[in-house]
Amino acid sequence: MILPAETLALAAAATWACSSLLSASAVARMGAFAFSRWRLAFACAMLWALAFATGSWRGLQLDGAGVLALSGVIGIFVGDTALFACMGRLGPRRSGILFATHALFSAVLAWLFLGETLSGWGLLGSALLVAGVMTAIAFGRRETELHHWESTKGRLAVGIALGLVAALGQSVATLMLKPLMQSGMDPVAASAVRMSSGLAAHAVLLFSGWRVVQATQSPRWVDLGYTFASAALGMTLGMTLILKALQNGSAGMVGMLSSVTPVLLLPLLWWVYRRRPALGGWCGALLTAAGCALILLRH
Repeated sequence: MILPAETLALAAAATWACSSLLSASAVARMGAFAFSRWRLAFACAMLWALAFATGSWRGLQLDGAGVLALSGVIGIFVGDTALFACMGRLGPRRSGILFATHALFSAVLAWLFLGETLSGWGLLGSALLVAGVMTAIAFGRRETELHHWESTKGRLAVGIALGLVAALGQSVATLMLKPLMQSGMDPVAASAVRMSSGLAAHAVLLFSGWRVVQATQSPRWVDLGYTFASAALGMTLGMTLILKALQNGSAGMVGMLSSVTPVLLLPLLWWVYRRRPALGGWCGALLTAAGCALILLRH
């Protein structure tokens, strides 16, 4: 059974929401760069194992390998590292909401470079999306919230900038893949190439001796366990679902629906914190969802 592109994009958003929660403690302990390296290593192992087991690696196109590799560097090496650096500063809720702006970036870039027109409803939806993100950032935390994931580490502006860089990287990387996926390239094999290029970029940076990329603390077994689970959900499954969705769906639509991660994250955080999120968080998430829905009216 072939699932619709809309269903695949929503399923990817759900995997990212779960992955975000699984990642938080490991990122805080190991640091963004070390966490990303371990996560990529796990994802590469799983994806290449699947590609060879199913024979899908035979469908790789050599002329598209360069595009896949560049997409991996932009979306995974730059984008994911920025996202987890943002998470280390702002926590999973606010980093997830910032990352949701990749929906707006995707819509604008798809309009500019792929000719996917942005209608009047789409413009209104984009405005609601931005308003929702800003509302959730400004009013999403309770004054009495004491959970350490909700604390701000360092300058707030730096954390916000990292989240927006991650969102833009995701959008650009996804846009690059649309023509390749329409040609029929297998999403598992394509994901394996992308993850491998991201891991190679991380390895080069690690061996450069730059102290910033070193692990802040040695990983514990529990950290590696959470990292493996995050890789399985967010990278192995989530990104493969996105690539599969791009085979039949528009890049803008895929970006919009996959941006509902913050909405799906709210009940998960409620379960973790044992208290309802602040009203501003709910309002921001609802505005974001409403904006996405308006943009998708044309589909």
